[in-house]
Amino acid sequence: MKRKLLTVSILSIIAGLIIGLILASNLDIHSLGYSSPKIPKESVDFLTKTGEAMASIVEAVKPAVVNISTVKTIRLRDPFFDDPFFRRFFGEPFGIPRERKQTGLGSGVIVDPSGYILTNNHVIRGADEIKVTLLDKREFKGKVIGTDPKTDLAVVKIEAKDLPYIEFGDSDKLKVGELVIAIGNPYGLNQTVTMGIVSATGRANVGIADYEDFIQTDAAINPGNSGGALVNVRGELVGINTAIFSTTGGYQGIGFAIPSNMAKAVMDQLIKHKKVVRGWLGVTVQALSPDMKKHFGLKEDRGVLINQVFENSPAEKAGLKEEDIILQYNGKDITDPTQLRNLVASTTPGKEIELRIFRDGKTLSVRVTIEELPMEVVAARGEYENALKGVVVQNITPEIRRELQLPSRITGVIVSDISEDSPAQGYLQKGDVIMAINRTRINNTKDYQKIVSNLKDRDILLFIYRDGQTFHLTLSMD
Repeated sequence: MKRKLLTVSILSIIAGLIIGLILASNLDIHSLGYSSPKIPKESVDFLTKTGEAMASIVEAVKPAVVNISTVKTIRLRDPFFDDPFFRRFFGEPFGIPRERKQTGLGSGVIVDPSGYILTNNHVIRGADEIKVTLLDKREFKGKVIGTDPKTDLAVVKIEAKDLPYIEFGDSDKLKVGELVIAIGNPYGLNQTVTMGIVSATGRANVGIADYEDFIQTDAAINPGNSGGALVNVRGELVGINTAIFSTTGGYQGIGFAIPSNMAKAVMDQLIKHKKVVRGWLGVTVQALSPDMKKHFGLKEDRGVLINQVFENSPAEKAGLKEEDIILQYNGKDITDPTQLRNLVASTTPGKEIELRIFRDGKTLSVRVTIEELPMEVVAARGEYENALKGVVVQNITPEIRRELQLPSRITGVIVSDISEDSPAQGYLQKGDVIMAINRTRINNTKDYQKIVSNLKDRDILLFIYRDGQTFHLTLSMD
């Protein structure tokens, strides 16, 4: 035991002497063989220049990204006291406010020095007041020039001159993997900058808008980023940030932006015409499965199948037939129905285009003059001063009937959207089929518009089909 204690004491003394010698001789830890990792100067220089380049891009474009705050009046509705029967016996509910103010935050991009701002339709939809705040804290009252719910785009104007703005880039040239920067105001945190890459292009069937051709990016996009800028490394606007895919409500690495080429085309029409005029070919199409391609004898990895050709449509006038396969539209290969729909819609009515089609084993060229999308085909927007204000309906196409499994006996128009301030909010639902209005049968959007535009009654009786059942529903403006 004494020998063990003596050994420990000797070792302690030796350790103390070594430490003392190190301190006395100012020995550095590096002299014992330890050193921190060294980063090569070339790497430091490269990353420094990259960081400076990204910072200069952000500095150039940030002043053109604005904060948009809105105030809208929400009319509160009670399913019992809005019913004329209950109001007759009980009167108005005592002490319950009928209206409340709702505020919202979003982003916008100045795209012209005279004050034109691109943003999302859902950012300013139903707003009574719009306030635009610039990076330098200046505030302006925003005026809505036009909206296009079908692409979720809107144009707002502020009265100012020589404003900072971002120039448009060519979104068609974007490549997957390309660096992009997103700028906006998520959660009210002004001028937040995130960076990522283009994850995909041409994303459709996301369920955000009617016409979808989204850029997918992993640059962080959160609530409040809507309407903000997606720019490339040249500081050009390549997209308008629109939405995220999330199961939590927050960023999960998947964000969507409207391509700048689509946004610019819509903006130009809204400024010039106050509406968007879209092209019409007059067909319904579907994607081709491998088995269908084999059946039709198509060996190419492209094309969409024509299911229906509308009477007196451009397609019928050009000689297109059911079971024709559209391979190209004006030189662009067609790979899915959404792509064709977007190309047709963006074509100026009156323009002649060339289609390459596959018919009976042969490839043919067909010239078609695109016409304006007619009102009976376009969804009827509810700009009426009655209880159906803000209700958007469209015709029941074979695709919709098949998708929703609607019985053949069900005729009418289908509800595709309901604005937040609509008197029908909370009563009608997307997917409802309006079969009759005030006991008058509805067959299509033309019937619907004719009846609704002439309604004078404050109470409207609807006959509805929903989830396999038919029932009557009363709407009121009171």
